[in-house]
Amino acid sequence: MPQDHLGLFDTPPSPRQVRAGLTILGLLLVAALVIMPVRNLRWGEVDGIIPMVDAFMFLVDLVTATLLYAQAAVFRSRALTGLASGFVFSALIVVPHALTFPGAFTPNGLLGAGVNTTAWLANFRRMAIPIAIVFYVLLRRGDAAAISEAERPPARIVEGVSAAIVLTVLATLLATIGQGLLPNFFQDRTELSASYAMGVETGVFALFAVSGVFLWRSRNSVLDMWLLVALAAMVIQSLMVLTLHARFTVGWYGLYLQTLASRLVVMLALLAESNRLYARLALASSARNRERDVRLMSMDAVASAIAQEVGQTVAAVMLNLRSSRAWLSGATPQVDEAIASLDAAIDAGNATFGAIKGAQALFATGRGLTTDCSVNDLVRASASSLSRELAGRKISLHLDLDKRVSTIVANPVQLQRVFVNLLTNAMEALDTVRGRSRRIGVRTALFEGNQVLIEISDNGGGIEQDEVARIFDDFFTTKASGTGLGLSLSRTIVEEHGGRLWASAGEEHGAVFHVQLPLSALP
Repeated sequence: MPQDHLGLFDTPPSPRQVRAGLTILGLLLVAALVIMPVRNLRWGEVDGIIPMVDAFMFLVDLVTATLLYAQAAVFRSRALTGLASGFVFSALIVVPHALTFPGAFTPNGLLGAGVNTTAWLANFRRMAIPIAIVFYVLLRRGDAAAISEAERPPARIVEGVSAAIVLTVLATLLATIGQGLLPNFFQDRTELSASYAMGVETGVFALFAVSGVFLWRSRNSVLDMWLLVALAAMVIQSLMVLTLHARFTVGWYGLYLQTLASRLVVMLALLAESNRLYARLALASSARNRERDVRLMSMDAVASAIAQEVGQTVAAVMLNLRSSRAWLSGATPQVDEAIASLDAAIDAGNATFGAIKGAQALFATGRGLTTDCSVNDLVRASASSLSRELAGRKISLHLDLDKRVSTIVANPVQLQRVFVNLLTNAMEALDTVRGRSRRIGVRTALFEGNQVLIEISDNGGGIEQDEVARIFDDFFTTKASGTGLGLSLSRTIVEEHGGRLWASAGEEHGAVFHVQLPLSALP
């Protein structure tokens, strides 16, 4: 995962995610079209539906707000704090909405409510998210102006929650004690006042349009996409409200169920995307740790090789240079002896270069404890160690292990390192695969009687023809962050075990790495 794409708010949506959002909107639109012809058909009064729906709305909006606050705290984002605070207000305002709804708890509702209190509280809730989205877009520009997260001001989550609570109290007081200052939505408990409702709903619709334009012009993330889905769902619901004439109709019940469904879908989508991003980050961290271990191992090997192989030749160079200086700095310079010492220094220098070139051959020497190893068991252990990464990358692994393959005498740690490195390369080759399933196959088979052949294949992008002959060279890599030592070290280990390692193109896609090892004894 790229380092600068770490959260919902800065990770661009994939085509699959965009299709999922459009599918959800399509389903909500179809549901609205099904309801529209019978929207004003009277249905029985189910007073308990409002407390039930409001309880679900309370939970859904609080979970969404918590998710946003968590990312706001990590990335010091005032924009996410403002957006999350809008969801907190939307969650809290449903409490007085449920309490004041006529018939839910008392015939006329609690809190000294009038016939229009619940309607205004519902509109305050509907206006909260579009207003929060406008603040989110504006504050995000300020967040982006900072060079790094460390330079941004604190997210001020406590202030955001406090502001949402204060606004909820003020909105509740206005809709209850100050209800006379607001236009009347309803003539009585069920019948809608069409003229006032049409005017207010038109203003709410305009608010949706303004916030949608703001968000559409600056959209660049998964979060932006799902917020656009939520806004589009609100527009569909607003169009339904404009056509309703009374409560307790098919359209009225459908409106509440659609509101709940749209918020629930957005919350579940955000949770799913957060978990997916967390999984990708965990896999990336694991891969970085493994790459770090390989680099440390490589550096330790280089240091040991230089100290052992190069140290002696460098000492010889220095000794001959000192001798040459001594021959030339004496009272009677001995030119012939100095020239001989310089020639010896040159020879020692050439030996130094040869030692450096051969140092890599020592990376796998001193194999340590060798034992009888089952090749099939080593393959299974290597695959098992990468099972989580395979699942996280949605890669299927197929093992085709020949039971006739016997054991070999080898260092199991080194051979497993080879298999893990080859499997890891195969997984990385599959990262760019789109439009087909991702597969890795591992096959073992007898080869020429006393040999075993292990083939690790993938259906990735394959290896360029001009790179096949070079991929095992020291420090050659096709990865931006690779060391170029993994395959070189793997080949050295295999050759130290008397085997061969080579690569070829796959039958249709990808590449195949072949490991040939002797079955009988060490060379």
